[in-house]
Amino acid sequence: MAFSGWPDEALEFYEGLAADNTRTYWTRHKAVYQEMVLAPMTELAEELAAEFGEPKIFRPYRDIRFSSDKTPYKTHIGATVGGTGYVQLSADGLGAGAGMWQMEPGQLGRYRAAVADDKTGAELERVVAGLERAGVATHGHGVLKSAPRGYPADHPRIGLLRYKGLTAWMQWPVEPWLETAAVKDRVVSFFRTTAPLCGWLTENVGRA
Repeated sequence: MAFSGWPDEALEFYEGLAADNTRTYWTRHKAVYQEMVLAPMTELAEELAAEFGEPKIFRPYRDIRFSSDKTPYKTHIGATVGGTGYVQLSADGLGAGAGMWQMEPGQLGRYRAAVADDKTGAELERVVAGLERAGVATHGHGVLKSAPRGYPADHPRIGLLRYKGLTAWMQWPVEPWLETAAVKDRVVSFFRTTAPLCGWLTENVGRA
C-alpha cells in the first residue's frame, strides 16, 4: 500500500504508552502498534528508499541494561534512511534528522582533520550557514568542554572541532497533515535541503 500518513490512533497509542509503559499495556495494544504505527512507517521508509537509500526501522524495545530508567518500551518509532537520514513519530509529532549523531573514533579523527583543513573546513561552514538560512538548525553532539587534543583552542572553527557528532533536525507538532501523505513531502524536502551536509560528511568522514 502507498503511504497515506498516520491515523489518530498512532498518536493515542504513544500517549497511552507514555502514561503506562508496561508489558500489560503493550500486549493489549500491540495490534494498534503494528497496524497504525509500524505499518505506515514501513510504507514511508520503503518509499523514501528509492531516493535516499536503504531504510532500517528500530525495534520498539529500550536497552535498559545500563540505564536507571527501566521502562521497557520506546515512546516513539524511528527509522534511519540511507545511513544519514532519520524519521521519528511520537505523541509530540514528527521529527526528521540528517547527519551523523555519534561518530566512531576513526570517523571522529577524519572529521576533525577535515574541519581543521582550510578548504574542507570552510566548505562545512558554508554548508551550515546555508542550512541556517533555510531555517534548518544544526546541532553538535557530545560537545567537548575544551579543544580536542592536538588542536589549538583559538582555531577559527573550534566550535565545530569540539563536536563528536553533527546533525540537522526539524520537528513538527501534531497537525492534521500527519494523517496524510503530506508527511512524505515534508520529509523529502528536509532530506533534500540537508543533502549538502550529508554529502560533506559522507565524503570527508565516511563509514566507521
